[in-house]
Amino acid sequence: MRNGIPTWLLAIETSCDDTSVSVLRDGREAVATVSQAQVAPHAAYGGIVPEVASRIHAETIDSVCGVALEQADVGTDEIGAVAVTVGPGLPGSLLVGLEFARGLAFGLGVPLVPVNHLEGHIAAAWLDVDEGPELPAVALIVSGGHTELVLVDAPGRYRMLGRTRDDAAGEAFDKVARMLGLGFPGGPAIQKSAEGVEDTPYTLPRAWLRGTSDFSFSGLKTAVRRLLDDRLGPDESARILGAANELVRAADGDALVGQVALAFEESVAEVLVSKTVSASEAVRARSIIVTGGVAANARLRAEMAEATSIPLFIPAPARCTDNAAMIGLAGAWAMARGDANGERLEIQPSMRLV
Repeated sequence: MRNGIPTWLLAIETSCDDTSVSVLRDGREAVATVSQAQVAPHAAYGGIVPEVASRIHAETIDSVCGVALEQADVGTDEIGAVAVTVGPGLPGSLLVGLEFARGLAFGLGVPLVPVNHLEGHIAAAWLDVDEGPELPAVALIVSGGHTELVLVDAPGRYRMLGRTRDDAAGEAFDKVARMLGLGFPGGPAIQKSAEGVEDTPYTLPRAWLRGTSDFSFSGLKTAVRRLLDDRLGPDESARILGAANELVRAADGDALVGQVALAFEESVAEVLVSKTVSASEAVRARSIIVTGGVAANARLRAEMAEATSIPLFIPAPARCTDNAAMIGLAGAWAMARGDANGERLEIQPSMRLV
């Protein structure tokens, strides 16, 4: 054990619909991470069904844990601590992970470490790199449930700079994908559809919320709905369609979907990039972190890299989506702070980072 962190730490993540277990060495190196997604069971409903998610977690978590330990070639008797996501997330999903972790930690006689899922996303920027972000850093956490700009002074010391006032960016991706008939999950589906067109005649709205670092995507979502339903008012039509009105209306169905997908992606990426870079300049950040499921989007990654001159850290796509490796690293940070609550630990579905 070094700095209060055991040689082997096991981490569990079940905040939403991915069952994930990771084994970390020295609280830094994810030796094995096994994740089981639930895309197919939820796709028929066009979104995540909480009751289905928690049931599948309960059915699979033991086997996922076993495979992770096997891949790491680590026995349960070598595990020195168990870290687990306690929030934010779906109550049933969180409960499955916590109770499994609680039983495991109790049986092994090792500390049970609570982890904030959002801190986990920030910690992902330190995975798989020789040198992590230089602090202070501005972190954009952008996922299906969260869109937040956070100043990272040190692990465990955060200040909220801005957050969404309505839909999270990932939520908007899912809803617009459903409007376009692209299925679930929306992020990959929209990206794939947008890649199929070279250009779009649409200019969808950007909610700038001047003077703040906050976000809003509900107006964008509504604009897409009105466009698809051919219910744009005269001013909206001028802004969104411009001089290409007749060309747009003549587009065939597949081309139309691709054009709308690209316009939507452009709108979301521009706002996220602009506000993140502006916030980093305002606080004189030394680096930028972009993390969360939407950070896997290729357009966002490329435009963020082009827009900033300071070091940019975006985890590999597999580390952007929910995974236990990031929970394990955040758990190691928590242990270094002396934060291991043990048996009285409870889930916190509405948990905040700040």
